[in-house]
Order: sequence, then C-alpha cells, then structure tokens
Amino acid sequence: MKDINIDFNDLDINNIGSWPTPVKTIIIVIVCAATLAAGYFLDVKNQQNALERAERQEITLKQDFEVKQAKAINLEAYRQQMSEMKESFGAMLRQLPSKTEVENLLVDISQTGLASGIEFKLFKPEKEQFTEFYAELPIKISMTGTYHQFGSFVSGVAALPRIVTLQNIVIKGGKDSGSALTMDLTAKTYRYLDEDEISEQRRKDRKKRKGRR
Repeated sequence: MKDINIDFNDLDINNIGSWPTPVKTIIIVIVCAATLAAGYFLDVKNQQNALERAERQEITLKQDFEVKQAKAINLEAYRQQMSEMKESFGAMLRQLPSKTEVENLLVDISQTGLASGIEFKLFKPEKEQFTEFYAELPIKISMTGTYHQFGSFVSGVAALPRIVTLQNIVIKGGKDSGSALTMDLTAKTYRYLDEDEISEQRRKDRKKRKGRR
C-alpha cells in the first residue's frame, strides 16, 4: 500500500480543488459531521424536548380523564349520596329548636333536673355563639345530689327530643361522707337560624374577611 504523506503547510486555502483527494474527503467528513451536530442541537434536540413535554402532558391528561371518567360513571351514585345527605341534614336540623322554642327547651332541661331529685345551685344561660347556619347556647349549671341522681339527669337530658350536649363535667365530693355531691357542667343546646339571621351572619363573615385583607 502506498503511503500518503501530506504537508498541510503546502495546501492553498484559495485553491481547494487542487488539494489531494484524501484531504478533501477528510474535510467533507468533518463538514458533514459538523452539519449533523448543528442540526441535532438546533432542531432535533428541541423536537426531542417537545416530545418529552408532550409525553408528560399525555400522562397528566390520561390521569385527569380517568378521574373524570370515574366520576361520570359514579355520577348517579353521587347524586343519590347527595340526596341522602340532604335528607340526613334536614333530619338533624329538625332536632334543633327554633328561636321561639329555646325557652321551652330550657324549661325541659330544668324540669329534667328537678325530676331526677337534684337541686340547682346555678342555672345560667350565657350569650349565644353564632356559626353560619346555627346558634350555640351554653348554659352554666351547678347542682347538688347523688351519683344516682346525676346519672338520672344525664339520661333524661339525652332522651330529650332536641339536641343537648353536656361538657366540662366536674363532680366534687362534700366536706364529709354524708354531704351531697356537687356537679358543675356546661350544657349546650343549639338552634337553627332563620333566613334573616343567616343573611346577617354571612354579611358579618364577609366583612371580617375583608377586614383581614
């Protein structure tokens, strides 16, 4: 095989056509490689990045579709569940007294205590606390009696047709073994708000949110 010795200093840049064939071949290979590399970084790589973004978006869209498809399939079940929740909420709401019925409920609680044989030392309704749909009425109660009488009172309150909760119960013994026990607690009853009260409560809530901004 014939050796090819090329002195690149002898090559005339202005007369490329006279260069030896091996040199021209090498230059062509280099130019082609550079063109391919430039095409890759300027076009192909951008297309690959766009393809990867599209694939990720496809996964997200598929997941969203599956979630929405599941909701669509269970739409009738959701409607049925919503209907049952509304009925349940309505039944619970009917257990709350109206504004005019609260006074009778307080009398019922007091009568339940007297029927149990306990003696009230304190029976003090406090200021109502409002939420969006109902009002909460705390009642501070202090009474004296026996464990049996206290149990009878608690059972009697639980049997009332209206919702009453007993909280912060503290029972104290007497000064001696023959003394009556004292039970302090907070009874809470609830009433639903009428339309005017609900509107007023929502207006106050909006005013508070604006004040925080």
